[in-house]
Amino acid sequence: MRTLFNVFSIVAAFAAVIVVLNADVAVGQEEGMFVMEELQLTQEWDKTFPKSDKVEHCKVTFHNRYGITLAADMYVPKGAEGKLPAIAVCGPFGAVKEQCSGLYAQTLAERGFLTIAFDPSFTGESGGQPRYMASPDINTEDFQAAVDFLSTNDKVDPNRIGILGICGWGGLAINAAALDTRIKATVASTMYDMTRVSANGYFDSENTEAARFAKKEALNAQRTADYKSGSYKRAGGVVDPLPEDAPFFVKDYYDYYKTPRGYHKRSLNSNEGWNAIGCLSFFNQPILKYSNEIRSAVLVVHGDKAHSCYFGRDAYANMVKDNPNPENKELLIIPGASHTDLYDGGEKKVIPFDKLEDFYKTNLK
Repeated sequence: MRTLFNVFSIVAAFAAVIVVLNADVAVGQEEGMFVMEELQLTQEWDKTFPKSDKVEHCKVTFHNRYGITLAADMYVPKGAEGKLPAIAVCGPFGAVKEQCSGLYAQTLAERGFLTIAFDPSFTGESGGQPRYMASPDINTEDFQAAVDFLSTNDKVDPNRIGILGICGWGGLAINAAALDTRIKATVASTMYDMTRVSANGYFDSENTEAARFAKKEALNAQRTADYKSGSYKRAGGVVDPLPEDAPFFVKDYYDYYKTPRGYHKRSLNSNEGWNAIGCLSFFNQPILKYSNEIRSAVLVVHGDKAHSCYFGRDAYANMVKDNPNPENKELLIIPGASHTDLYDGGEKKVIPFDKLEDFYKTNLK
């Protein structure tokens, strides 16, 4: 009987310990939702564009639902009062917030919006390990996390939030708009569909099962090699030196990322690029599948000289096809503009900021 009592005592004591441990874990998990990584953020102005005297600027951080801490520059119109409409900006794919996303954000802040330009997970000053990876899921989540942050900011009207994606982040912005009903207005500027270009190659020139298999075979072999070596091989950024016979779009990228016009030390495109296997998951995850169910306003902006213009034209066509709300979708083609002209305006300053201001003010009421 005493033996049986001792067994019950031990079991009861063990159960009590488990309850306490579980409670501690639950508390830790609850607290962990809001514990962010302490990032090392540059405080001096290190952008590729001049600082405006019309806005207040500061660094901010926020976290996504995967626990990754993101770094952003916040721009607030000087003298602004009351709750403001807000816009989260990101891109291009492989760039950092000190490049053209910051230019867009600062310029829109001059026009009355509270804006943030953020670095995606695994890149720039944002957190996430391993570095230099991309994910259609996590990178869409980055936009939604930016909306979380803006929605709870005391200076922001949570019912007037928009997003803006540049280059590869244009496609991700449309994907976020298809998922997040809090987003009231979306701009995709000089956009890429990263899932399409990953699977099909540029201009759909590799759109066969055999071509995709060859690329996947090579990338998965690289995974094995990376695992053996304990480090990730980098894919390389924009080619340097520039070959004489380089295609126009490669020259276009070089002129931005590899020259004082747009070079930045933290930009993947300006330096060693993504990890070679960093974008593998884009092959099988088309991000624009449900874009024709977006109810909120979307503006697609592209230059007619951009090699990427087909992404914008097709994304717009797919978005309005059978969409019960096509009236607030628009495609704006800028005559004579190349892909990177819509990064910083180019020599002719072609970014249509007046149009962007009107679009957001109309749809963020």
